[in-house]
Amino acid sequence: MTEPGQPSAYAASGVDIEAADKAVDLMKSWVEKTGRPEVIGSLGGFAGLYDASALTRYRQPILATSTDGAGTKVAIAQAMDIHDTIGFDLVGMVVDDLVVCGAEPLFMTDYIACGRVEPERIAAIVKGIAEACVEAGCALVGGETAEHPGLMEPDAYDVAGAATGVVEAANLLGPGRVRPGDVALAMGSSGLHANGYSLVRHLLLDRAGWALDRDVPELGRTLGEELLEPTRIYAKACLALADETDVHAMAHITGGGLAANLARVLPEEVSVSIDRGTWTPAPVFEVVRRVGAVSQEDLEATLNCGVGMVALLPAEDVDSAVATLQRFGIPAWAAGEVTLDHEHGGEVTLVGSHPA
Repeated sequence: MTEPGQPSAYAASGVDIEAADKAVDLMKSWVEKTGRPEVIGSLGGFAGLYDASALTRYRQPILATSTDGAGTKVAIAQAMDIHDTIGFDLVGMVVDDLVVCGAEPLFMTDYIACGRVEPERIAAIVKGIAEACVEAGCALVGGETAEHPGLMEPDAYDVAGAATGVVEAANLLGPGRVRPGDVALAMGSSGLHANGYSLVRHLLLDRAGWALDRDVPELGRTLGEELLEPTRIYAKACLALADETDVHAMAHITGGGLAANLARVLPEEVSVSIDRGTWTPAPVFEVVRRVGAVSQEDLEATLNCGVGMVALLPAEDVDSAVATLQRFGIPAWAAGEVTLDHEHGGEVTLVGSHPA
């Protein structure tokens, strides 16, 4: 039996239940901001509850699910001791994978593993997740914070999450809708998003020896501020795009770059040529290429290079699509075309050079 004033055996092993309880109390107000009318109960239950009767308005509801993390970008957040933006990277990676098939994100759960629960830090992480869920129109219905002393350093943590969405079967987007003559409409990224950070950290921090507080004139801010720029969330804009135009398919440009991700939504009989001359990537991509001495091919195979999402749609819908995306503050432009190609079908090729 534990004597009064003495830590429990569990606390002595490095797990602080009282700190975890405090973290839950601190994060509750942020989670409540993500509520949708279908959510049942509040934070603290064993499972998040969602009233599925809302799906009865669909003739044939197709559920979509996605899971992801924020990758090694968390190392930047930890080094800078800024924890309320990494949630945008987590949510963006998850919900925008759902949106590409036309699915509306309904609810999300998160998982935070850490070496030690520091309530204020955990609450800051959840604050970012909750704010991003609000931006995506997605409810945060629950999650888990796990303390792993001995396995992780005290100030280390990692984040992951999963989300569920729904789309009417008749409105499901994908390769089967894509046609020759469709335009590849590119949507600008906010920067690196949350992909390729192992490469970027290796090139800039380890090999070049740059510090996160280094002022980089090309970036107009410190390196750390640039690397921590939150991932742009496209969910609401892309749902509006699907509702207001005849979008055939969309691709979320994440790890693997533009060509590889766009190829995932192409039927075998067509190919796409993307003209680099239609946009100028943000300066951070040139910094990585120049300082890291990385070839253009390797850069494009790892980073988004300025394009975070692509929609394939008829040419006559391009102007209205651009206008729709502008309402959400997302720059968009025609970057290429789908062509019939039985010899190189299913492939995406980048041609030309970016403007100087």
